[in-house]
Amino acid sequence: MKGTYLGEFEEIVLLTIGVLQEDAYGVAIKLEIEQRTNRTPSIGALHSALSRLEDKGFIKSREGGATKSRGGRRKRFYTITAAGESTLIKANELRNELFKLIPNFQGLNS
Repeated sequence: MKGTYLGEFEEIVLLTIGVLQEDAYGVAIKLEIEQRTNRTPSIGALHSALSRLEDKGFIKSREGGATKSRGGRRKRFYTITAAGESTLIKANELRNELFKLIPNFQGLNS
């Protein structure tokens, strides 16, 4: 496993895979990110992030069956690994701890 640093876009991709569950493949991930973040990542940037996440051991992939609608091509589906889940939990905990330390930050210290 490479480094365990999780970049902001990688975190969004990892969270999106968690949201989509069994339907987490390239185009679906891209569309979900666009819908939720108002960002339009290129498919190349997405595939680079997916590759990095897989190299780090945070996700695993498998090929689905070929379909006529895709011209006989297969979809690659992604799932979060235990290491990926642990990394997301740690990132969320750190973020929440830091938010709580901000003095007079509306709604978080109540």
